[in-house]
Amino acid sequence: MFFPKHAMPDETDPRATPERIDTSRDPELRAWAKKLDATPEQIKEAVQAVGDRADEVEAHLKGVRSTTNRERVTRSSGGRG
Repeated sequence: MFFPKHAMPDETDPRATPERIDTSRDPELRAWAKKLDATPEQIKEAVQAVGDRADEVEAHLKGVRSTTNRERVTRSSGGRG
């Protein structure tokens, strides 16, 4: 398959490397927490679980927050399920 040179990101292209979350820098940690609608502690836990790639951390946080249909049905039926 042929891709024109301008369509292939290289190492100098910021799109070529995923964003990383540095939990050792408090201002950056707070900014990511705000961006991902999480607490700084949740960001730290997610980074520990899946690594520092922002896309992986975001996916992990979404997965942690989600519930299954069965859980929602159980809750709505007052625990009878």
